[in-house]
Amino acid sequence: MVSIDAFRKLALSFPETTEEPHFEKTSFRIKKKIFATYDDVKKRACIKLSEIDQDVFSASDKTNIFPVDNKWGKQGWTLIEMTKVRKELFVDALTTAYCEVAPKKLATQIRPND
Repeated sequence: MVSIDAFRKLALSFPETTEEPHFEKTSFRIKKKIFATYDDVKKRACIKLSEIDQDVFSASDKTNIFPVDNKWGKQGWTLIEMTKVRKELFVDALTTAYCEVAPKKLATQIRPND
């Protein structure tokens, strides 16, 4: 299980991340581009992954990490059940989402070998 406070702390630890409202959700952005949102009502995160990363994370835990069930899912948007996901898996997924959306210069600060 990952709390919104842990989610927020991790997301805001990435360089130049901002937290902004996005409709009824909280969004985390880099250079005005969303890499993650949090739905407090459903206790779900939604993160932006590449298609390959989405397949990898979904394969590891299909009940807690899965593509959005529409055209957004085909673009890499992936849901995470925050009350059920293992913290280590969530940290890796959110870090991957940040690196997917962030400019290369910022992403390499987080993952230098990518």
